[in-house]
Amino acid sequence: MSGTNAASGAAPCRFAHYFVICGIDTETGLEPDELAALYQWLEADRQGRDPDTAATGENFEQSPLKRTFKSKVLAHYPENVEWNPFDQDAVNMLCMPKGLSFRTQADSREPQFHSFLITREDGSRTYGFVHTFYEEVTSPQICSAMQTLYQMHQAENPSSATPSSSSSSSSSMDSLASSLDEADSPSSSSCRSVACGGYDASRDTLYVSKALCLITPMPFMHACRRFLSQMHRAVTAASPPPLPLESYVHNVLYEVPLPPPGRSLKFHGVYEPIVCQRPGPGELPLADFPLGQTFTLLGVENLVQLFNCTLLEMQILLYSQDYQRLMTVAEGITTLLFPFQWQHVYVPILPASLLHFLDAPVPYLMGLQSKEGTDRSKLELPQEANLCFVDIDNHCIELPEDFPQFPNKPEFIQELSEVLLRYGLSPVGGAPPISDPPSTTTTPGSVSTRHPGLKGQQALRELEDDGRNGNLRGEQLAVLELLQGNATLERLQALAKRTGVRVEALRGVGGEGEGQGGRTAVEEEELRNAKLNVQLREVFASRFTTMFADYEAFVIQSAPDLESWLTNREQMHNFDKASFLSDQPEPYLPFLSHFIETQMFATFIDNKIMSQWEEKEPLLRVFDGRIDKARLYNVRAPSLRSSNYQRCTILKESAQAIEQRLMKIDHTAIHPHLLDMKIGQGKYEQGFFPKLQSDVLSVGPINNNRWSNRTATAQRRKDRHRQQTEHLTLDNDLKEKHMQDARSLGKNLRQPKLSDLSPAVIAQTNWKFVEGLLKECRIKTKRMLVEKMGREAVELGHGEANITGLEENTLIASLCDLLERIWSHGLQVKQGKSALWSHLLHYQAREEKLEQQQAESPVSNGSERRKSESSIGMPSLRASVIQDMRHIQSMGEIKTDVGRARAWIRLSLEKKLLSQHLKQLLSRQALTKKLYKRYAFLRCEEEKEQFLFHLLSLNTVDYFCFTSVFTTIMIPYRAVIIPIKKLSNAMTTSNPWVCVSGELGDSGVRQITKNVLEMTFDCQNLGKLTTVQLGHDNSGLLAKWLVDCVMVRNEITGHTYKFPCGRWLGKGVDDGSLERVLIGELALPNADEDCGRGCRTPDMEHSPGQTRRISITSMGGRGYKPTSAQIQEAIGEAVNSICKHFHKPEKERGSLTILLCGEVGLVGALEQFFHNGFKSARLFQKTVFVWDFVEKAVAYMESADQMGDMQETAEPLGLTCVYLCRYVSAINSSPRNIGKDGKFQLLVCLGARDRLLIQWLPLLVECPVIQRMYEESALLRDRTMVNALIAVLQTLHDFPITLEASLIKGIDL
Repeated sequence: MSGTNAASGAAPCRFAHYFVICGIDTETGLEPDELAALYQWLEADRQGRDPDTAATGENFEQSPLKRTFKSKVLAHYPENVEWNPFDQDAVNMLCMPKGLSFRTQADSREPQFHSFLITREDGSRTYGFVHTFYEEVTSPQICSAMQTLYQMHQAENPSSATPSSSSSSSSSMDSLASSLDEADSPSSSSCRSVACGGYDASRDTLYVSKALCLITPMPFMHACRRFLSQMHRAVTAASPPPLPLESYVHNVLYEVPLPPPGRSLKFHGVYEPIVCQRPGPGELPLADFPLGQTFTLLGVENLVQLFNCTLLEMQILLYSQDYQRLMTVAEGITTLLFPFQWQHVYVPILPASLLHFLDAPVPYLMGLQSKEGTDRSKLELPQEANLCFVDIDNHCIELPEDFPQFPNKPEFIQELSEVLLRYGLSPVGGAPPISDPPSTTTTPGSVSTRHPGLKGQQALRELEDDGRNGNLRGEQLAVLELLQGNATLERLQALAKRTGVRVEALRGVGGEGEGQGGRTAVEEEELRNAKLNVQLREVFASRFTTMFADYEAFVIQSAPDLESWLTNREQMHNFDKASFLSDQPEPYLPFLSHFIETQMFATFIDNKIMSQWEEKEPLLRVFDGRIDKARLYNVRAPSLRSSNYQRCTILKESAQAIEQRLMKIDHTAIHPHLLDMKIGQGKYEQGFFPKLQSDVLSVGPINNNRWSNRTATAQRRKDRHRQQTEHLTLDNDLKEKHMQDARSLGKNLRQPKLSDLSPAVIAQTNWKFVEGLLKECRIKTKRMLVEKMGREAVELGHGEANITGLEENTLIASLCDLLERIWSHGLQVKQGKSALWSHLLHYQAREEKLEQQQAESPVSNGSERRKSESSIGMPSLRASVIQDMRHIQSMGEIKTDVGRARAWIRLSLEKKLLSQHLKQLLSRQALTKKLYKRYAFLRCEEEKEQFLFHLLSLNTVDYFCFTSVFTTIMIPYRAVIIPIKKLSNAMTTSNPWVCVSGELGDSGVRQITKNVLEMTFDCQNLGKLTTVQLGHDNSGLLAKWLVDCVMVRNEITGHTYKFPCGRWLGKGVDDGSLERVLIGELALPNADEDCGRGCRTPDMEHSPGQTRRISITSMGGRGYKPTSAQIQEAIGEAVNSICKHFHKPEKERGSLTILLCGEVGLVGALEQFFHNGFKSARLFQKTVFVWDFVEKAVAYMESADQMGDMQETAEPLGLTCVYLCRYVSAINSSPRNIGKDGKFQLLVCLGARDRLLIQWLPLLVECPVIQRMYEESALLRDRTMVNALIAVLQTLHDFPITLEASLIKGIDL
């Protein structure tokens, strides 16, 4: 039989690697479980007690029948397998996660089945399948030891015949560990024996748990389960099995190969044949755990949410009484990730001694066994901010806050529900009855298709099979003939089987009932499960094939060879995230922007890049094959940006492939046979598993079949190939090291080391976590900076800081998650779900107490206030952790601690105070010591300093992550008006007003108290501020006002905006404006203020600086004459900035007003063009403005039109003329007093919006008025220059320009 493509790497293709027996070692007797003792040591340390005085494993308060005792690996065959070394401690711990448990005849002793897996350092997995049963204790020493322990327990607790409740213990985790082993007894709540949990050696029979385990390279769960249950049946049966048990163990270890890809294999257990199959190279990889059960336990909706949390790499904790359920859900959910793979800590069954691993500050997927009757609310978990808690037994799930939903979720749930309904399963969560023990032959959670009347009909099919294969002995053939067509005998056999009477002749062939087509019920069940599994998985896989159909186009292949790629892995960008996201449908973006930041996606892309130098990773090969196939059948271009749901089209084919393999067996393994054994050993004794002869099981047959010969040849070929490639590429160890470093943290901790659990090892693990967190912080802050700087560099200084984007939001959410994990590490005192907010609340309580004690009179505040009113500056905001907390606490929109912590982080980041605030928080060392264990990240001084330094680097860029997220909150604003001449405001008799506008709305008109320069007002978040309308009512004698600028500050975030003016407001002065629209820019904080906070206004004596866009007719602009080259450049820059604005994703564009009317905006550049050669200032006459020229030109056109001079002009030109006249008339008749420069600005903005500018320019140039008002050399009279200007402005026609309401208020067109 071909052994190609068997196990990974050098592993020969054997079905099973080890057969293991775990149980009680009668020679060493009863030993308290060391791991339980270690757990008590850790728990004492967690609670701040002296761990060395903690219990040493003996616990006399508990009944000895409830205590955990040390189990041992009694035997394992073979001794060792070179490519998969036997890890005795890990296997023992996972075979019996709770140690040994004892029972008496009064207790339930149902056999149990569970699976486990061990993840090795390189990420490869080994699976274990365990059948646990109870065996009578025959050793008198053990029985008397148990009797003694029980008497000591009674002496310690004379009052309680019943075992003391452990719920009074100091910690819920403690109680969780101390009686975990109650859970496997369904009747543990009822009395255990006559004495309710007592044991009397003279009266009671003592039983102890024993485990049989198969360790395999691939998860053939059903096959292993059937093999082990048949082994157990052979021990409990009244008559011995057909062959010694060694024959079956030897057969499964050495003579049963892995089925080749795409083939099925039949091998033989003790009584019945067992079939397993393996998917072909183009199919989804093997997954044998029943997905149907996972869906039944959780329900489709919950499962999709859990799947989403797993994709986004949150912390996931599964919780159930049943180990097999934990394993089924964990394996089910990781199977569905195809083509991605979970990259972090993965421990589906977390032994009680490893509970401290829930402290791990990294993403994890762990399973925790619950004690029967334990209340979830009593379970204290170190970190819950980013935790998805899955209560399997109660079919419910607790989700973290605020995460993006999976794309097309309703349609996706609908499609999955339809698949389940086709198989008779409900899409709503609700498990099968719990009274049905999971160890029955039916797969747990699945709907049984057996019929009581069909029992025993299996014989025909099975005997016929074996007859064809030449495997039948004479008497069995006779039975076959006898059975054919005899229904009475079949019913007799079924009856006999139900009542426990053995029909000896049929013992070898008796089995379960038949289903359709002559298949047995068990086979039917397995086929049904396999088909359901593959169809559910195909629906999930099809989602990723649709979403990532074009991923290859965005992979950046930048390195010439593998070595240079591995060396520079961290510095390289491997995937063009921005372009990929811009290509996706809008509804997918929130999810995809988070997902492409995960480790599993990064590893997937790494595998893709490495596939150009190495063999493709199997999952990637299958995925790429599917994408190629989809492209072949369906050109995806039209649906590229479509978010329409595409259903999976290959459900039928995938189920057929499985069915064909299971119906038509491709290979049959050698039958178990007699071995060359010593006679008389291992005598059969009913109910006891015999001691197997190790000499016959330690080695396999020597090349006695084609399979092993071919394997050896293939192995030699592989070894040669490996030696060649090792010469060509990097040394493998070095490469592995590079890969470990290149792929981030958690990798080296994918499974905690189970074998050595000394405090030193735990400390080492925690140290790895601390290093990992610091590294993650460095990578995240660097990524945030690069993302920001890259964008800001492109801005080309048009006065606008960067714009909030989807990707930025994702990075900030990821930073919030990291801070929560850092604050959860080593935590011992917590209130609420957020570790960071809990620490802040403790800090706030202490600080407020100190404030009360100092209780100074608020004199200083008053003087500061008076100063701010008498001078005209903006008082600085004091940086205060408590003040920022109070802002957050007053926000009614945020309901949870996790939400408050995230809002506080966003606010601190926006204020550039995050590092400073956290430093302040951690400076209270007594508090940190009280809240954290000594190994916690926050108590590692050097790492803490580096961490704060990384966060400090984020102060170099501007974030609006608070303002842009909390859009509906009320915010206090402070506005200060700064006049140019000190007395100008005091002399104004008119009533001033102001209206502040931002990206999210405006404040409405706010009246300013006469002769006061400052006001504060509350209004709903305006977002980033864009314009201020400033005006007065022109009342009184002195109604002129010379204003330098207006400053407006958001009192929560501290962002201060400066709105330059530098002009008069008043009739008969400047351009006669009573109202100006001022364009804002974020003012940079001054270095001399407290850590760059606040904003000091410019000195009063100075007129506005020359950097500002200056109206040529304004006070400061009279001497300023730009050259024609400078004017052309300014126009080009302004138009260029507007084009770039529209080429950005919509959410990242920011304010168009600044690009139109700001300092280097389009209006200013055109104003300079119109002013070039303009005869503005006449001697002894009032100043003439560009608007005057426009008005004169329009007046000329109107009169010419009336006289009929324009009749001859072409129709479009006449229409353009009408438009220009109408627009100028509408601006002039507006109720607003915006002045002549304001009117020109408005005309340019409206012309740009309605695409009329380039049609108006020729009209103005042709108008005879131009000769009177412009010199010969003016740009406006140079035809070439005007044509060039028209060509540049033409490019704006491609974009939909919309104007802010504050600009066009009162214009009726």
